[in-house]
Amino acid sequence: MPNKKTVFIIAGEVSGDILGANIMRELPGFNFVGIGGQNMRDAGLTPIFPMSDLAVMGIVEVLANARTLKRRIHDTIQKILDVKPGLVLTIDSPGFARSVIAGLKKSRAGRDLIRDGLRFYHVVAPQVWAWRPGRAKKYAKTFDKLYAFFDFEVPYFTQHGLETIAVGHPIADNIIGKYAAKKSRGKKIVALMPGSRRSEVKKLMPVFREFVELVGDKYKFVIPTVETTDSMVRDMVADWTIRPEIIPSSDRYKLYEKTYIAIAASGTVSAELAMVHVPAIIVYRMNWLTTIIGKILVHVKWVSLVNILLNRTVYPELLGSAASAKNIFHEFNRIASDEAAREHMIHELKSADKLWRPDNKSVGARIAMDIKKSV
Repeated sequence: MPNKKTVFIIAGEVSGDILGANIMRELPGFNFVGIGGQNMRDAGLTPIFPMSDLAVMGIVEVLANARTLKRRIHDTIQKILDVKPGLVLTIDSPGFARSVIAGLKKSRAGRDLIRDGLRFYHVVAPQVWAWRPGRAKKYAKTFDKLYAFFDFEVPYFTQHGLETIAVGHPIADNIIGKYAAKKSRGKKIVALMPGSRRSEVKKLMPVFREFVELVGDKYKFVIPTVETTDSMVRDMVADWTIRPEIIPSSDRYKLYEKTYIAIAASGTVSAELAMVHVPAIIVYRMNWLTTIIGKILVHVKWVSLVNILLNRTVYPELLGSAASAKNIFHEFNRIASDEAAREHMIHELKSADKLWRPDNKSVGARIAMDIKKSV
C-alpha cells in the first residue's frame, strides 16, 4: 500500500528546485524522496541522483543525453516502486515526468500502486493557449491534478477532465510589493538585459551596442549577467565606445529600483520587470527557421506575460527582424520623451499585481494546503 506521508518529488531545473523546497517546508511531517537541487536537499529531500542529469534543453541536447535520460527514467521508476509514495509531485520537466508515469503504468507493480491510491500531481501548465493545444488532452490522460499559474489557463485543461487549480506565479512571492522605485543620482539608468542563454546574448548584444550608440552618453547603461554569460558579455562590451556597467544577476532587484527604462529579452525577466513596475521594451531575435515555425505554430498576439494577462499591449514588443536598434531607439524615445506615457505604463503594470498573486499566501503554501487536503 502507498505511504500517504511520503511524497516522491521531481524538479529538473533551478526554478523548480526553489519552488519544490517552498512546498516541502509547508508540509511538516511528510517524507520527501526524489530529484532536486540544493534548495530541496536543504529542505529535507533524500535525492536519488543529481538534478543536473535532467537539466538539458533543446533537441540536440536531449539527443546527446538520451542514454543518460533513459537510464534515469528507469532508476526513477524503480525507486518509486521501492518507496511506494502516496503522491508523485512533478515540477515542470514534463517530458521526463510523463515518461516516468508511462513506465509505471506499464509495470504490474506500478499499476498495483495506482490502484491502491498512488496519485500524480504536476506543477506548471504548458502554454497550450500559445501553441500545441493538443497537449492539454495528453496532460489529462497523464496526471490526476495540475497546478497552473493563472486563472485563464484553467479551462484549457478542465474541459478534458483534468482537475486544475490556479496558484499564482512563484516569482511574485518574492517581488510583489517588496521593491519600490527609487530615483538614482546622476544620469538616469537604462538596464540592458540580453537574456540568460549564450545564444540569446550572441544575437542581442550587437543590437544593444548599436542602440547605445544611437542614444549616446545621456544615460547610464547597466547589464546584469548570470554566471554562464558574464565573461561573454564582458568580452563583447570591451570595445564599446560607451561602456555599460556589468553587475551580477543577484543584484538585479536593486537595479530594478533605480531603472528608468529596461530593454529586455523576452522571457522570465520580462515578468520580473512587470512585477516591480519597471517600464520596458521587450525584444527577441531568433534564427530564420525558428521565426518561420513560430509564425505557423504560435497563436498569441504577445509574448510578454503581462500583455497576455491584461489582454492589451503594455510592454512594446520587437521580435525577430523587428528587433533592430533603430526600432528600439524609436520606442525608447517615445517613452522617454513623454513622462505621462511612462507613468501610464507603470499604472498598467500595477493593475496586474492581483493577476500575478491572488492573495498573501505563497504559491508553495497554496500547493501544500491542497496536498494536505487531498492526499
